[in-house]
Amino acid sequence: MSERIDRLNELFKREISRILLKEEGFDRNILVTVTQVDISPELSGAKVFISVMPKEKRKEILDFLKKDIYHIQQELNKRLYLKKIPKIVFQRERRVEQAARIEELISKIHKNDKK
Repeated sequence: MSERIDRLNELFKREISRILLKEEGFDRNILVTVTQVDISPELSGAKVFISVMPKEKRKEILDFLKKDIYHIQQELNKRLYLKKIPKIVFQRERRVEQAARIEELISKIHKNDKK
């Protein structure tokens, strides 16, 4: 991956996080985090990975973000001075869940070994 794409990924991650924090006004009991952004090499699209806590609110938040994507894209267009702004697509972050599951399995193995 090019250094330019890496910098754009970080820039998009920071700006989308700011937009979600200031513009969307989620309930105080819900934590929405942008964990990663993957921009395509030709700058046509950007996958934005979102983590939501508590897990029970994940579908609701992702559905809301997908409905409000036009507003978020417009805010991003205003904030960034690029010739071509990739179209964003929100996706659920799965790595955090997978890591938690692996940790849980390792704990079970260690408990079984001690018995």
